[in-house]
Amino acid sequence: ALPICRCFGRTVRCYSHDRRPRGRIVQPDHADRVLRRLELNLFPALGHRAIADLKTRDLIEALRPIEARGAMDVANRCSQAIQAIFRYAVQTGRIDTNPAIDITGALATAPTIHRPALPFNRLPELLTRIDHFGGHDLTKLAMRFCLLTFVRSSELRFMRWDEVNRKAAVWVIPAVREAIEGVKHSERGSKMRAEHVVPLSRQALAVLTDLHALTGDGVLVFPSRVNHQAAMSDGTINKALRLMGYDTKTEQCGHGFRTLACSALTESGHWEVGAVELQMSHMERNTVRAAYTHKAEHLPQRVAMMQWWADYLDAQQTGDHVPPVHSTLQADKKTILGTVF
Repeated sequence: ALPICRCFGRTVRCYSHDRRPRGRIVQPDHADRVLRRLELNLFPALGHRAIADLKTRDLIEALRPIEARGAMDVANRCSQAIQAIFRYAVQTGRIDTNPAIDITGALATAPTIHRPALPFNRLPELLTRIDHFGGHDLTKLAMRFCLLTFVRSSELRFMRWDEVNRKAAVWVIPAVREAIEGVKHSERGSKMRAEHVVPLSRQALAVLTDLHALTGDGVLVFPSRVNHQAAMSDGTINKALRLMGYDTKTEQCGHGFRTLACSALTESGHWEVGAVELQMSHMERNTVRAAYTHKAEHLPQRVAMMQWWADYLDAQQTGDHVPPVHSTLQADKKTILGTVF
């Protein structure tokens, strides 16, 4: 039986707890976050009232205090949840009309906040600071590997040794990982909930060799230094960057490694946008294009692209800075493809 909760004065099957696949599967941890957000922000104003009695103005008035305290992301997420709940109520016959339709546009739009990343001319500085980082070797190697592969934090932290095929030089991030007992959120795989292939450059493989000497006897590639049965903390890389002298809110954060890589690969002019987007594991919103790229995958180009990125980083560390658009560095596609695939 599905969990039951009281949403707006009636006992219903809340969409945030309905985990049946209807278009997409709602993950349990996401459902719990949505419900908690409702409990903290909307239930005090609306939870005691019957859903059939609520009007558009009631919903907007419940959202205004959230907006007033500047929590725009929370306000917009609550608005989305309200619309989903009322849409579900109409679809299941609990109400005849949907007053949530007209709350769209009632809230101020939150400004887009981009994750900070250094300009390209400071890339040699970043690489040098990572190389001379005085902290734990596992943290230094995590930064190097993250910069080389530019994957998301959870994809990196929950990486497992059995996901790596050294012979093929690829790391395959599954859509969902098998949970490890006692390791919170260890079931998280690719954020896009689809298998994601990460070609491994020679430099990335070298980092994995160093990592194997540290953590190769365990399941996780990046376990916690305090407790090897747990994963590395989400804040480890950002803490290291702060120790290296960077402001992670304005200069460089761990997620900003993705920004650096995406910008460099795009600006170099060597790679198709589709190949870059696939390697970034961005969601394709055009369903026709998504169907095509899912089949094509641009794998040969992505293999060459990942090696080019690793070589570009090496060149920046050992020589004068050259912007990606002016770089003459080329990846030897025949050699890479002949060796790897």
